[in-house]
Amino acid sequence: MRSVITGQQVSAEKKQRAREMREAMTPAEAALWEHIRLDKLGVHFRRQQIIDGFIVDFYCHSAKLVIEVDGSIHEQQQEYDVQRDEIIQRRGLTMLRVRNEEVENDVERVLSRIRACLL
Repeated sequence: MRSVITGQQVSAEKKQRAREMREAMTPAEAALWEHIRLDKLGVHFRRQQIIDGFIVDFYCHSAKLVIEVDGSIHEQQQEYDVQRDEIIQRRGLTMLRVRNEEVENDVERVLSRIRACLL
């Protein structure tokens, strides 16, 4: 299958959780997804991709890019996010974090940041 992280053990529970998260995206995630889905930026993105046991919001395999859309919960789990980012970056992936407000208020700026990561 294209665009999938291989060589990792993924539990049935984690797969189910990722499916549930795809069906219940936040409004900001859904808004961004409308702009990056269907190869609209010239690359393929997946939603709620499992990487090393973590479920990331969006993942582009060809660009090795992870995009996280952060809401208020991330203010409470900053240490967790730092550790999570480090583990994901050890795979050679780039982590791009954007805030809900950025997507809601200036999605074009967010898309410009994504495009810069794709170069």
